[in-house]
Amino acid sequence: MAADESSEERQLYGLDPESRQMVLDTVGQLKKRLLTKDKILEYDQKEIFPEETIREMLGPEIGLQLLMIPEAYGGMGGGARDTCAITREMAKICLGITTAFFALQLGADPIIVGGTKKQKQKWLGAIAEGTALVAYAVTEPDAGSNVAAIKTKADPVTNDAGDIIGYKINGSKQFISTGLYADFITLLANTPDGATFFVVEKDTEGYIRGKSEEKHGIRASNTSPLTFTDAFVPVENLIGDIPGHGLKQATKVFGYTRLMVAAMALGGGEAALDVAIAYAKERIQFKTPLSEKQGYTHKLILPHIIRLTAAEAYIEEVAERLDSGEKELVVEGSIAKLFTTESADKAAGDAMQALGGYGYITEYEVEKIKRDVRITSIYEGTSEIQQNIISTFRWKKTRKSKGEFYQSISDEMDRLDAELSDLRCGIYGLAARALNQTISLVNDHRLTRQQYIMFALADMMAHVEVGAGLARRAFKCSRDGNPEAGKIKLISRLFGNEVAQVVSHNILKIVLGCGEFDHEMTAEFLARVGYTELTASFQNIIKDTDQLADIVFER
Repeated sequence: MAADESSEERQLYGLDPESRQMVLDTVGQLKKRLLTKDKILEYDQKEIFPEETIREMLGPEIGLQLLMIPEAYGGMGGGARDTCAITREMAKICLGITTAFFALQLGADPIIVGGTKKQKQKWLGAIAEGTALVAYAVTEPDAGSNVAAIKTKADPVTNDAGDIIGYKINGSKQFISTGLYADFITLLANTPDGATFFVVEKDTEGYIRGKSEEKHGIRASNTSPLTFTDAFVPVENLIGDIPGHGLKQATKVFGYTRLMVAAMALGGGEAALDVAIAYAKERIQFKTPLSEKQGYTHKLILPHIIRLTAAEAYIEEVAERLDSGEKELVVEGSIAKLFTTESADKAAGDAMQALGGYGYITEYEVEKIKRDVRITSIYEGTSEIQQNIISTFRWKKTRKSKGEFYQSISDEMDRLDAELSDLRCGIYGLAARALNQTISLVNDHRLTRQQYIMFALADMMAHVEVGAGLARRAFKCSRDGNPEAGKIKLISRLFGNEVAQVVSHNILKIVLGCGEFDHEMTAEFLARVGYTELTASFQNIIKDTDQLADIVFER
């Protein structure tokens, strides 16, 4: 069940396509039975965490959590591609419910990554049996994405012989998803040997779970503060048995968990667009449907179809890399999260606008989706945290490789363009080269000290790498005769224009905005990076967008 192979005959971790589809079908059935539209709206309006429903989803008849548990401990052994697909589909139903499901995955990750065999059998076994809701307790009032700044302490407790028999936990955690309802949590605390994960059970004396936070969105999820006052945890609950490995364990899962958040955002954004597209086909304005009006289609819908398709291609590419055995794809996870969550938030906002007054009404769901999807660019690291990670690590990688990293992307895009010119992969190659030279310029003039400039680089980096992923997918679809090839070609060309504009705009922002270069130096650099060619990427975009509209709106 947990074996799969790509078209390149690489062995990939995860479910076979039939098993994955079975789980997707199960999610579809949830929408008809447990998670109907009326129930979802009720949970949102009354801020209900549907504990019984969530536990039923984990019970023996459904067992949705089995996807994430390795086969050795009673699960299905799903991989990153499987979890992305199921998370995306669940998010189309409700991001609040999906957050509760995601909290289970997040809470299990430290055990999967660092637990002993005995700990995995006990705690993962409990999750597989459907008897446990789990939460991940790392964030603190003064420590969010900077995990190293946590203040919660775990002081050793010894017996008369001087042996450590457990730890007393003191401190507090904030914004813990499912914190009020979790049967156990995976808690990160500082021991004398360094940050360490512990399993803390709900009935532990001195462990207090605070009331649910009132939230802007994802109201069907629970978010609570947790406090610990001399809460005793036995030594066998120290994950991995050896203290001091918590930061390393937390870092190992970031590339994976941030990819999951990207998949959640993707599903939410798609759900909003689905409502707006259906509405456009039925709504008549001035004697013709909205689906025939460029002011609706070209402004409010199609730019988001393009971005979310690009995000989908990139998410699937990174997930496949994870399933093939690549480790610690932290930057790729950050790129997926940054690009997808920001794109989904904009898509949901324009979906509201597209429905006019109806978009503001609860019944049409898009206003709920807009409130829900906003959190995806905040939790698991804000967009600004992702920009910082992307720019810093890619700048260092560019220096270390002497420009080879982005040059190799540029060369690859040029090769694809030589084989299939109608994908316009050449524009991605040009953008990658321009980015490479801009990184060198920023480095050589010590502009890396300015965070605003680094953020501009991060946006360029994310667009170039997502664009390259989309181009690869478009090329493969065209080569394989995929029925979607025509659509993906159009989207590849149109997204190439966006990549070129982001890169050219941010080059100007950096070169002109920093005040370091005179007119002659600026002109020379713009000529060197092909600025004029980048800004010429608008060629035929209205014609291509018209064709995409015909496909999307079935005109």
